Amino acid sequence: MVLFGRPSVLWVAAHEVIREAKAAGVYVFGGGINEDVAPLMVASDGTVTNETYPQTKEFDGGFCVLQLPSREAAILWAAKIAKACRCSQELREFGYDPES
Repeated sequence: MVLFGRPSVLWVAAHEVIREAKAAGVYVFGGGINEDVAPLMVASDGTVTNETYPQTKEFDGGFCVLQLPSREAAILWAAKIAKACRCSQELREFGYDPES
């Protein structure tokens, strides 16, 4: 977030930890969520509704994909990101797909 031409403290802190992840060689990709575009749910039958997952009130911020050697390393990086962003982080692991 940029306010009045200067990055906010949170923006600076978040970008600092991402630069650290890039320097460590663990950053794959990530990005912010465009809050100006409403989320959609697309059902298996093709039905489209303007909403998020039923159990989710909102999805703010963004996401980050890191390639790490262990769950413990992932927890450490999630803690760094949580501290920088001042919010809890949901930690997920991609499943391996040999065909992708």
